[in-house]
Amino acid sequence: MLVLGGVLVAGGVIVTQFLGSAVDYYCNVDEIGTRSGCDDDRRLRVQGTVEADSVELDRGTTTFVITFNGAELPVRYEGEPGGIFKECLPVVVHGQIVDGTLEGDRVEVKHSEEYEAANEDRLEPDPRCEPGTV
Repeated sequence: MLVLGGVLVAGGVIVTQFLGSAVDYYCNVDEIGTRSGCDDDRRLRVQGTVEADSVELDRGTTTFVITFNGAELPVRYEGEPGGIFKECLPVVVHGQIVDGTLEGDRVEVKHSEEYEAANEDRLEPDPRCEPGTV
C-alpha cells in the first residue's frame, strides 16, 4: 500500500509539473509583465506585428521586432521563419524572454483576411508598410 501510494503521489507530481511547463500563455506584446500569466520568466506565445525595417538574417539567426499597442519586443529566432513571414505582418512567436529579447522557437504568421476583418481594432497599420501588405 505504501509503495502504491508513493507511486501515485510521484505520478501526480510529474503530471502537474509537465502540464504546468507545457502551457504557453498567449499574450500581446503590451501585456508582458502587466497581465497575469504574461510574466517574462515563463514560456509564452506573443502576438505582435513585425516592425518595418527590423528583420535581419545573420549566420542562420533571424532577428526582428514585434509591436502591439505601442509596445515593442525584440525577437531572436534560430533559422529563417519561412513561409509568408515578412515585415508588417501580424505574427505569434512561441518562446521565452531572455535579457529583454524573446528567444523564439516557433513563428506563426497571421494572414487570414477573415482574422483581420474580425480583429481590426487589434491590428495597427504601420505607415512605413506599403498599403495592402498588412
